[in-house]
Amino acid sequence: MDAEDSPWGDVPSTASPSTNDPGSLDPAPKASQPSPLTSTSSPRSPAGKGPRTPRRVGAQATRLEAIDDSLGPLGPLGDNVSSQPEPDQPPKPPLKEQLLPAQHARQAPSTPSSSMNKSMLDSVDLGDDASVSSRTRYPGPGQQSPGAIDGPRRQTQPSVSIEQAARPTFDITVGDPHKVGDLTSSHIVYQVRTKTSSKAYKQSEFTVSRRYRDFLWLYTSLHNNNPGVVVPPPPEKQAVGRFDSNFVESRRAALERMLNKTAAHPILQHDGDLKIFLESDAFNVDVKHREHREPGLGENKGMFSSIGFGSGGGGKFIEHDDWFQDRRVYLDALENQLKALLKAIDTVVQQRKALAEAAGDLSASLHALSTVELSVSLSTPLEGLSDLQLRVRELYERQAQQDVLTLGITVDEYIRLIGSIKQAFAQRQKSFHSWHSAEAELAKRRATQEKTLRSGKTQQDRLNQLQADVGDGERKCHQARLLFEDMGRLMRSELERFEREKVEDFKSGVETFLEGAIEAQKELIELWETFLMQLDADEDGEPFFKPPAISAAPAKPKERRDHGSSEESTQEAAATVTAEQEE
Repeated sequence: MDAEDSPWGDVPSTASPSTNDPGSLDPAPKASQPSPLTSTSSPRSPAGKGPRTPRRVGAQATRLEAIDDSLGPLGPLGDNVSSQPEPDQPPKPPLKEQLLPAQHARQAPSTPSSSMNKSMLDSVDLGDDASVSSRTRYPGPGQQSPGAIDGPRRQTQPSVSIEQAARPTFDITVGDPHKVGDLTSSHIVYQVRTKTSSKAYKQSEFTVSRRYRDFLWLYTSLHNNNPGVVVPPPPEKQAVGRFDSNFVESRRAALERMLNKTAAHPILQHDGDLKIFLESDAFNVDVKHREHREPGLGENKGMFSSIGFGSGGGGKFIEHDDWFQDRRVYLDALENQLKALLKAIDTVVQQRKALAEAAGDLSASLHALSTVELSVSLSTPLEGLSDLQLRVRELYERQAQQDVLTLGITVDEYIRLIGSIKQAFAQRQKSFHSWHSAEAELAKRRATQEKTLRSGKTQQDRLNQLQADVGDGERKCHQARLLFEDMGRLMRSELERFEREKVEDFKSGVETFLEGAIEAQKELIELWETFLMQLDADEDGEPFFKPPAISAAPAKPKERRDHGSSEESTQEAAATVTAEQEE
């Protein structure tokens, strides 16, 4: 076997072909005459040949040919078996499983004198096998390939990100609305039940009582504490009909959605005012104590008030960012479209309610008609139709309420969210004015400092004070600029979040709206089909509306008496006619 055919490519280039060819090709024709044991031992005992020891790789190549050749341990299998290896196809790299028979064959030395050389060669083989395995990276007999272990791990992806898994979860329900107070101070109180995994709360489950103005306080506090964040707003106030059952239910659902969205927000869920609202049993007392500790609770705090953020901005604001300008135009158009959609939904709801009232009036008229009708076969179906119209009225009323709670509440919520986004835009506008006001103040202080330095008659204390004023102005200008830039980045992420949630909420609301409409129509069709089957059974002679058994029993004797009296009257009339003819 040539050096180019070696799978390792590490055969010494100085090897003479004349010394290698006889050792590898001559034993092939000689192996056909002696016994199989002699033929297998001659090429597999390199320990007896001292000069061939340095070319261990050549001996391995010869052994690999013997595995694929007919001169294996079992000898030739037939006369037609070719003893020459195929020169075109190089031998495959050996695996550890394939080298096991060769290693066992080397463990049976022919002579005791060659045991030491054989052990040395075995040590060389182990090193060669290790190097081959390190290059080819084949698994061992009792081992598993690394790819089989690492493959499923690489394919397995976590269902949620690490940030979402570490984020606390909230499950908030607003229920049990009930009216409290006297005639002048009556209001609705809601039970707010919270289940959370956050460690910031004392317990994992707790319940508090809140009224509508407490939700307004929470919205105002969150909005002032987090400029640039789109805070989910509560439903609007309503002076007329605020104790109506349908209105109370729609407000309860809106307040529940507001709290769940606020608690799911990655920034708002860590606000301290939210913790007070959800957990405090003495809510009014805690709010008063908080206002005493922080007098500017209803205003902007911290850095914002220090740089004049709470003061109203001066001058007209011109938006220089095209992205925010496009969003302003988009939000204005979206708000107009949502308001038109909400108006259309209100019209549909009013029509459903009017249709329910009409069905109730029809039911009352049919009932009145069935009471004055003498025929039982007609009055009973009329009474059944009257009951059917009552059920139709209930269905229309329920469907009108479902339209409000599914699609109407979603549209109304996003109209209010757009208002909250506009307030965030107004806060960004104020931060812009604060930035430019700080720049103007800084320019004024620098001009004063330069004027003082040019005069040259000012004391050093005055110069130090002007230098400190300039430094303070630079700090405020830098903070105002950073605030404006950070608020812009925050509002970009908030608007992207708004778009994602809008698609999900409207998709869910429309699906629920359509499912409710389909179920209502199915129920209505079932009502009319059942009533029609009743009428068909009546026409077939088996009336579904059977008259009472008490009124039907005395009908037969009456008919008999009526029939007998009619016969007697007929006989009397015939006798009278006969008497007149005789006269």
